[in-house]
Amino acid sequence: MPASMRISVIAALLLTAGQASAATCRDPAGFEKWLSDIQQEAAAQGISSEAIRQGLSGVTFDQNVIKKDRGQGVFKQSFEQFAGRMVSQGRLRSGANMLKRHDTTLARIEQRFGVPGPILVAIWGLESDFGAVRGNLPVIRSVATLAYDCRRTEFFQAHLFDALRIVDRGDLSPAEMRGAWAGELGQTQFMPSSYYKYAVDFDGNGRADLLHSPADVLASTANYLKEHGWVRGADWSPGAPNYEVLRAWNKSQVYSRTIAYYASKLAGDDTSAAASQ
Repeated sequence: MPASMRISVIAALLLTAGQASAATCRDPAGFEKWLSDIQQEAAAQGISSEAIRQGLSGVTFDQNVIKKDRGQGVFKQSFEQFAGRMVSQGRLRSGANMLKRHDTTLARIEQRFGVPGPILVAIWGLESDFGAVRGNLPVIRSVATLAYDCRRTEFFQAHLFDALRIVDRGDLSPAEMRGAWAGELGQTQFMPSSYYKYAVDFDGNGRADLLHSPADVLASTANYLKEHGWVRGADWSPGAPNYEVLRAWNKSQVYSRTIAYYASKLAGDDTSAAASQ
């Protein structure tokens, strides 16, 4: 085979492989039947018929979510690149303002959960710019699409059932549940299962609202960290026990180091080990 033809064949194979990697490993035509089975399983798990009806009626497969799932690359950046972009002077100023604005609430949260304000504000700022950027995709459609795809079926199927439980509990309606492409919702981007397990009603209005209530957002984030082993009063720099709790929040070393670095800056510690490791 001539070299030029061999190159063309290789290029065609690579293109085909790239297209295949962006496609779902199940036929989208089978989604409706699968969703019917999910409704039956949700009922068997004790989720109310009304929550199932509200949550799953009209849900369709979203091929764009599959494309986004196959195209992740942000955490391939170095810590210096990622932290340099994410911990800007503007975000440091905003974080300092949020510490002042919510100082009373943050003090109550630290008293109850043991997690200091700078950590919570750092996560809040990095996840959504303090609630400004939360995503606008239907969460139930996103997690249903990813559950149907066979790459992480069990993981996202659990999130789908817990999204329905959030509806069932009365925290959010399906229409309110809009977030990022992988199903993260709220001002600190909780996955549905984390929302269901760790969200708390800290403002006392009768529901855990991580979309609109800063008190609920910050307290729920603290509750998550506490339940994953946060040690009251301990260090959070790399190598410390609380840093491993930040890894439970996000397994990416780059991201967890950036949380630690940002929180240390907000706390006034410019010599943070997070910056130098």
